[in-house]
Amino acid sequence: MASFNRIGLVARVASDQVRESLLTVEQFLLSKGVEIVVEQVSAAALGGANRAISSLEEMGASCDLLIAVGGDGNILSTARVMAPFGVPILGINRGKLGFLADVSPDEIEARLGEVLSGDYTTEEHFLLEGEVEGHDEVPCALNEILIHSVNMPKMIEVELYVNDQFVYTLNSDGLIVSSPTGSTAYALSAGGPIMHPSLDAIVLVPMFPHSLNNRPLVVPGGDEIRIVIGSDTQMKAKVSFDSHLEFQIEPGDSLLIRKKPERLVLVHPPGHSFYGVCKSKLDWASRNTNR
Repeated sequence: MASFNRIGLVARVASDQVRESLLTVEQFLLSKGVEIVVEQVSAAALGGANRAISSLEEMGASCDLLIAVGGDGNILSTARVMAPFGVPILGINRGKLGFLADVSPDEIEARLGEVLSGDYTTEEHFLLEGEVEGHDEVPCALNEILIHSVNMPKMIEVELYVNDQFVYTLNSDGLIVSSPTGSTAYALSAGGPIMHPSLDAIVLVPMFPHSLNNRPLVVPGGDEIRIVIGSDTQMKAKVSFDSHLEFQIEPGDSLLIRKKPERLVLVHPPGHSFYGVCKSKLDWASRNTNR
């Protein structure tokens, strides 16, 4: 496996625990003679001096690995910046679930040692990008793009097209368009299926649909999805990207969603298993060994 010579560090230093883990990572890498650079906001929260400091974009252009300390939200925001650069990310979990950040704080030194020695696997995740009518920006999302009513819990009406073919008209609180990565996030809570991250597919999950016939729909990852807001002037809607960036979308306007060409690459220490993560994080029952 490839070796890592210049490693970037980023964290949401919102607690002493995150700060402690970030310092542990920094000190361990320095003890191994690794060149490191710390994201500028993270460095300011750490305090001290004598650190190489950089923006995320600059780190993307110069680092060959990025270590994100925090929860999955930290990886989501970091991934949106890093994906165009192809820089792999290793997550140290200081959040709640940790589907993406799978290194626990008490294993930092052991797991980093394995990764530095070349004992790791990589996993690719595709992102979604969305063109909102009336906006020049084309944001992306690792988990999901959500279209929902501005005036919750009022319903909105949308028309769904896949590859310009009309699929259905949906009356609901909203529609979740999720990648396989996001299938264990918001889409799961809305009744969507769990999808392995290696699948080349997109799932569309209605939120509280008026008709029980509107079920989650899985389409090929290469398909282009178009969602048109109903023309009723009362149906004001918002589009949300990973619950981070939001745009208002007017009645009659459309949202075009497709797979982003660049992919996120996650680094996992040895022994990582998607099914093992699901079992641990979703509290799936263990096999009864007493039978």
